[in-house]
Amino acid sequence: QKEHDDSVRRTPPKMELHRYSTNRLKSGSYFGTIAKELDYRLIKELWAVTGNRIGVRFAYEWHDDAGTWHRAYGNENWEFAENGLMQRRIASINDLPISDSDRRFDWPSGIRPDDYPGLSELGL
Repeated sequence: QKEHDDSVRRTPPKMELHRYSTNRLKSGSYFGTIAKELDYRLIKELWAVTGNRIGVRFAYEWHDDAGTWHRAYGNENWEFAENGLMQRRIASINDLPISDSDRRFDWPSGIRPDDYPGLSELGL
C-alpha cells in the first residue's frame, strides 16, 4: 500500500506543506492507488515554495506482480486554493525497470524511517 502521507510528514515544518496537503493526500483525490505498484516506497523533497505554489521532486520504487522492480522519478508542482486545498497539480514522471541490486529504498514495508536518507543524500 502506498504511504503518501510519508512525504508530507518529512517536509520541514517551516514550509507548511502539511497544512496545505494532508486532507487531499489522505482522501486520495490526487493520488489514486495503482494496484500494480506493490511494496511502494516513496521519498519526496521540497524544491521550492512561492506564495500558494510548491515544487517537489520525488522518486519511488515498487515491483509488479511478476517481481520486476521499477523506479519512478520526477517533479510535481502543486497550487493551492484559498481554503488550503490543492486546486492544481502538474507532474512529470519517468518510470524504468531496475534490477534488485539497484534498489535504494530498502526499508521495511510502511513509512520511511526518520533516519533514512533523503533523495539528495542518496545521490538521486
